[in-house]
Amino acid sequence: MSLSDAFDRVPRFLRSFYFLTGLCFLVWMFVFDANDFVKQYDMYAKWKELQTDKGYYLREIDKVKNDRAELLSSSELLEKFAREKYIMKRPGEDVFVLVPQQEKE
Repeated sequence: MSLSDAFDRVPRFLRSFYFLTGLCFLVWMFVFDANDFVKQYDMYAKWKELQTDKGYYLREIDKVKNDRAELLSSSELLEKFAREKYIMKRPGEDVFVLVPQQEKE
């Protein structure tokens, strides 16, 4: 069997210039291009991760806005928040911070 016989057995449309050019283009785009499929998949996964992060941060912003509105509405809540969160005290007071003891393994 010679090379020309093997070449003749290949269907004519597979030997077409346009088919071979299109095949080379697809191989180039899928494997060698700067934006190949692996990079596209990685970018899509990163985009999905950023979308979930965006949802988390939007929920956190809503929480902070609600806390801020609540704190600005009442001076008692503002004092409670300052004492609990920032361990602030009135003059002449002593503050004791109790830290739970961790169990030894």
